[in-house]
Amino acid sequence: MKKETTSPAAFPQAEVGREMKGSDCVVECLIREGVDVIFAYPGGASQELHQSLARTDKVRVILPRHEQGGSFAAEGYARATGKVGVCMATSGPGATNLVSAIADAFMDSIPMVAITGQVYSKYIGKMAFQETDFYGMTLPIVKHSYLVLNVHDLPRIFKEAFHLARSGRPGPVIIDIPKDIQQAKFQPVFPPAVEFRSPYASATPRANDATLQQVLALIAEAKRPILYAGGGIISAEAHTELKAFAEKTNIQVATTLMGVGGFPESHPLSLQWFGMHGAAYGNWAVDQCDLLLCVGARFDDRITGDTRHFATQAKIVHIDIDASEHHKNKRAHLAVVSDVKHALGRLVELATAARFTPPDTSAWLTQVAAWKRDHPFAYEDSRHIVPQEAVQVLFELTKGDAIITTGVGQHQMWAAQFYRFNEPRRYLSSLGLGAMGFGYPAAMGAKVACPDKQVIDIDGDGSFVMNVQELATCKIEGIAAKAMILNNQHLGMVVQWEDRFYGSVRGNTVLGDESNVGSPDNPAALYPDFVKIAEGFGVKGRRVIRKSELRAAIQEMLDHDGPYVLDIIVPYTEHVLPMIPAGKTVKDMLLK
Repeated sequence: MKKETTSPAAFPQAEVGREMKGSDCVVECLIREGVDVIFAYPGGASQELHQSLARTDKVRVILPRHEQGGSFAAEGYARATGKVGVCMATSGPGATNLVSAIADAFMDSIPMVAITGQVYSKYIGKMAFQETDFYGMTLPIVKHSYLVLNVHDLPRIFKEAFHLARSGRPGPVIIDIPKDIQQAKFQPVFPPAVEFRSPYASATPRANDATLQQVLALIAEAKRPILYAGGGIISAEAHTELKAFAEKTNIQVATTLMGVGGFPESHPLSLQWFGMHGAAYGNWAVDQCDLLLCVGARFDDRITGDTRHFATQAKIVHIDIDASEHHKNKRAHLAVVSDVKHALGRLVELATAARFTPPDTSAWLTQVAAWKRDHPFAYEDSRHIVPQEAVQVLFELTKGDAIITTGVGQHQMWAAQFYRFNEPRRYLSSLGLGAMGFGYPAAMGAKVACPDKQVIDIDGDGSFVMNVQELATCKIEGIAAKAMILNNQHLGMVVQWEDRFYGSVRGNTVLGDESNVGSPDNPAALYPDFVKIAEGFGVKGRRVIRKSELRAAIQEMLDHDGPYVLDIIVPYTEHVLPMIPAGKTVKDMLLK
């Protein structure tokens, strides 16, 4: 697939650099790729790389307090910007601590390059100290892997790695570099561009006009069309084209969680997001539509439930850049391999040129409007602060102008339900993998990427504690990432499943003392004390129990000029609704 030779003759326009060590070449490659920050934790096998980074002021090196925190931060940076996030760790346990974030980036198609030190080449395969076959163990969860065994390959490999990470369907790439390769001196040859033997490795697929005319013909015949938009809209920067296409055809848009913000949720055609905990009206609309236009999404199980009963009345058009997604989970009537930005933009042009008239869907729009009116996201008022209310107040105080990250669990769903997103890259969450501990490190990375934006991690007490050490990173590095913890003293989503499907038997889901559980009515038993933990890291913290103090406390968090932990005590009895039980159908949706 790739060109192996690294001689200047192989790249006629290549630049021949001065003699340098392999580790210095790595830094030079990062600079050439426009990398301005790297989240890196040092160790013996990566020390040469850190020494080289210490000699430049062109790349900011942020020391996380755990490699997983650094790799989730790199993801947060990438999700907030669309640029390639970069993280680095030493060999063995340092490298293996990156695995969750690499898998997460792979599942959610996030551009990331993970650099790892490796033991000396002569020791590979001999169970040397801190050796793991990182190349081998990550093969199922990367877009591509490199084990560098020739120092002359470094410039080409880095050029290819960044191209692969960001192009086509984005994803993670790892580069494993033995210590002797880092130490070797050579004269690098920097290729001007990537070259692959296969033309498909670099080409961006684009749908032809004949295929897109078929899409328009299907729309013209439809009576109940729906647009189903996923994370591919955001990856392709196609939100403007999606909005133009929806308005041109007068088709309502339901997004996935990955696609949240890809279509403005305040728009009259928005059905917000659908799926297991998505809007009831969005789920009903998809269930009863006669044409489902899926763009940049993959029919995953949290969207479809039982695929045999998903959108059974619909003709399905599936537009995606990755042909392997077509017919994988749900068979499409028309599968279109294309960059979605091109496809949507060209569909608008073709419709305009043909003076396309949208079909009469007035009865359908009236029906969906009634569902939206009668079944909005809602919650019951309580004498206690409920999690939904906290998210809604945050939305009101920020006026929707913030980047929200989350951990994984109930709070993750409530954040998407009660914070409205009108722009892409504002809801950053681990969705395919569902990795707890993602929220605060991701907020850290997003704040580094967008220092002028409010960045708030809406988290649960279970998720937050998994990477609580990154408070130290934010304090020392001056990163004003905020955490708003919806603290119910339980693993809330698992408790919800226990309540719904397991007779409320608690199977290790209470995070404090089971015999004396902390709650808004029993504050003395709350555990742990997140305010004291924050203060131990030198970070401002506040606990809120009374409903009357909620708005002022959130405003204080927003006004603070550094990192902040707001611990909001909520009852554990709240459930995320609607809910379509796993493997079930829309007809099994729980509304109360």
